Amino acid sequence: MTSLLGGVFLGWSLGANDAANVFGTAVSSRMIKFWTAAILASCFVLAGALLGGQSGIETLKGLTSFTYNQAIIASIAAACTVTIMTLFGLPVSTSQAVVGAILGVGILNRQLNFAGLGKVVICWVGTPVGGLVLAIIVYKLMAAIANSMNLNIFQSDILLRLCLIIAGSYGAYALGANNVANVTAVFVGAGMLSASAAALIGGLSIGLGILTFSKKVMETVGQKLVRLDPFSALAVVLAQAVTVHIYAVVGVPVSTSQAVIGAVLGVGIIKGVNTIQRRTLVHIVLAWFITPFVASVFALSIDFATHLRYIPG
Repeated sequence: MTSLLGGVFLGWSLGANDAANVFGTAVSSRMIKFWTAAILASCFVLAGALLGGQSGIETLKGLTSFTYNQAIIASIAAACTVTIMTLFGLPVSTSQAVVGAILGVGILNRQLNFAGLGKVVICWVGTPVGGLVLAIIVYKLMAAIANSMNLNIFQSDILLRLCLIIAGSYGAYALGANNVANVTAVFVGAGMLSASAAALIGGLSIGLGILTFSKKVMETVGQKLVRLDPFSALAVVLAQAVTVHIYAVVGVPVSTSQAVIGAVLGVGIIKGVNTIQRRTLVHIVLAWFITPFVASVFALSIDFATHLRYIPG
């Protein structure tokens, strides 16, 4: 079990940080209590992992071959990358850290599935673009429906709360289905776990992160979305959830944060306002290059360190 700790830590970190992208708006605006959101998110993340997570697991484990030790190295390298880059305030994506670590293992093995890697990179680029396009579509559809209903303020408030619960629950399902591969795919590749066991362990570790450490992140990250009006924020949450779920079906783990940024940009285009700073966009592009590189270096360095031998003088 200790050999899985790197993956469990990644899952815990995912839950602690990425739950804000699905329920942050509702919690920070006090429309839903934290524990209500946390319990719903944990349950739906686990459901997503179990019902929709195996496609992503198959994609990542197929990027290269793994030995028992290499699976552990890849997991630790990805965990170290996420932790250290976060501490230094650098742009980081768990999905990209895991792929970078797998790339490092592939270099060691001199075996890498370039077709699979190309598919992953294309989906990374498509994530913020998909969030942007879907946000425009979702916003316009929601606006058309809202204008046809003629609700009073009280009715609108109840409907908005209900929609935030539904959107957050769906977003949590998509998060589990898409990102569980980041947690345990390398262990499936090494034959240490079956795909179903990997989905269960990964889903539970993400849920644990949500329940134990996501409150502060939900409140702080959610406030950035609440700077939009509640209607726009709901459109953003729905658009990122659909985007992430689509890539879960495709079988490529992607960054939920980058989907959110794309969705916020889409809402900004509709409303004619600047919702994202240029620096944020630069950070996304940097994350595509820096994160996999750092994770690859970590994987290679850890492997080198494990093969050092002390020679007495």
